[in-house]
Amino acid sequence: MPYSPAVQQPFLGTERYIVSPELSRAVDVAIALRRPLLIKGEPGTGKTLLARDIAQYYGFGLERWHVKSTTKAIDGLYTYDAVRRLHDSRFSDGDVGDIRQYIRLGPLGRAFKRDDRAVVLIDEIDKADLEFPNDLLHELDAMEFTIMETGESIAARQRPIVIITSNNEKELPDAFLRRCVFHWIDFPDRELMTRIVRVHHPDVEDKLLAGALDAFYQLRDVDGLRKRPSTSELIDWIAALRHAGFDPAKLLGAGLPFLGTLLKKEQDFATVARRMQRGALGGRRS
Repeated sequence: MPYSPAVQQPFLGTERYIVSPELSRAVDVAIALRRPLLIKGEPGTGKTLLARDIAQYYGFGLERWHVKSTTKAIDGLYTYDAVRRLHDSRFSDGDVGDIRQYIRLGPLGRAFKRDDRAVVLIDEIDKADLEFPNDLLHELDAMEFTIMETGESIAARQRPIVIITSNNEKELPDAFLRRCVFHWIDFPDRELMTRIVRVHHPDVEDKLLAGALDAFYQLRDVDGLRKRPSTSELIDWIAALRHAGFDPAKLLGAGLPFLGTLLKKEQDFATVARRMQRGALGGRRS
């Protein structure tokens, strides 16, 4: 099976996606070993966007496979539309003998058929049933599959880079994990978060950014939150503050304006309100 040569240039992120050195190395190792990269981390840490920016960085194509609870492994390879074929056999004058016209390749199948190299995103793999990952083992190892209805064998012309995300909602099978390179995306520290925010708000004033980060990290430190605010919510919050022309010196004193951009659980609003009444939320982080 012809494979393109290994990528020589390390993945360093893009203008829109700031990567830590650890994540950069994980991407490089997965590419070098020709293994899927399994990414876990808190919601909002950029797991889904990683595949897009790897594709952009290397100039590769991108195939997205967003997994749902009803998704089957074969859906990523191909689908056979038997219902449309039955409909055409009853109501159409066309030839329904050619089954190939009712076959549609899925994201992984399309990546195999491409002449150029592609990045395949298998997003939120843990949403599917427990057998889903195991059902993909052969295809991810051999980089080929057979369309049972036609007998056609589809082998990868260029081995795709496979990025798999998981929200850690259920355990993945050991046999599947052995075939992956694993990386947990740590939540960004203040220095990295500053760089990330400036990608989205390049002209944000220093005082507003510093005040927003103080409040944001103090909010994340509150014990008992069911859903701590994420990077994407911080970016939205800063946009709201800028739109309102809010004074950064008054962020905590005003009871955290636009709190609904940061917190999404009713219980978390109550938890933060109790902390602020006790004066336990405020002041600058060191």
